[in-house]
Amino acid sequence: MRLVGVVDPDTTRADAVAAEFGCKAFGSIDQMLTTHSEVQAASVAVPTVLHRQVACDLMEAGVDVLIEKPLAATLREADELLLVALQQQRVAQVGHLERFNPAVRATLPLISRPMFFEVHRLSMFSPRALDVDVVLDLMIHDLDVVLTFVKSEVKEIRAVGLPILSGKVDIANVRVEFESGCVANFTASRVSTERVRKLRFFQPGQYISIDYGRQDVLVLSVGSPAAPAAMTMTSKPTVNPQIQMAKPPVTAEEPLLAEIKAFLQSVRDRSRPVVPLEDGRRALQLALAILEEIRRHAGRIGVGKT
Repeated sequence: MRLVGVVDPDTTRADAVAAEFGCKAFGSIDQMLTTHSEVQAASVAVPTVLHRQVACDLMEAGVDVLIEKPLAATLREADELLLVALQQQRVAQVGHLERFNPAVRATLPLISRPMFFEVHRLSMFSPRALDVDVVLDLMIHDLDVVLTFVKSEVKEIRAVGLPILSGKVDIANVRVEFESGCVANFTASRVSTERVRKLRFFQPGQYISIDYGRQDVLVLSVGSPAAPAAMTMTSKPTVNPQIQMAKPPVTAEEPLLAEIKAFLQSVRDRSRPVVPLEDGRRALQLALAILEEIRRHAGRIGVGKT
């Protein structure tokens, strides 16, 4: 496959990007499809409120789509995307980037029965993506990963969040309890003084720590580690010789590149994508429920609407 073009209503910006990557610039999707009927796949990286319209237009024109997270602005719009993808028999993938992080991929074979998560995703303030709350901007990455690991329905949500530097929620803390008994605590902030991307969880006999940024996984096991033989054992802590530390093999790779490669492979094979629309809808449903709980909490304590 080759890059045909870039679409942006800001034609000056479109021309600049097209010149950089040696493709053509278009001011609209219609213009691109009229000029290049051979377009097979497209990445939908527009504001969230436009995801449904843009992705549906592309799919109805016979184009497979990679839709940036969050999947849509509402569950109704997400359902419309699911329906159009089914009707048009299109490959449609959601851009939940951390699913392609080598550290996350290396952790999947280690999952047995996760019971407690602590997740932190902190960023310094940027004017980017202020059309959505921090839950839909940052936390949704971790919601998707935890939902993938736990595979259980949500039982209860407790959440608090505040707008700090924008008109949307900029920092949020969430506690989610699942029907399986697992509890997950999430903290997301885009007003931090440092950048943190970490997920840690406990399951019977094990503690596993993921550093998204370093693409690193550390496993602490009590007794015989229930882990693949390929894991590299490190020295035992002197405090408790029964605890074994190990690191599963991780092959470094840029998650965005891995995501695009996986999407294009699904397009070629006509196979189900790694992150199908159903997964994107599931993460969106939880994120919207969290925002609703944040609004209820704000109302209870009298800090106004968020």
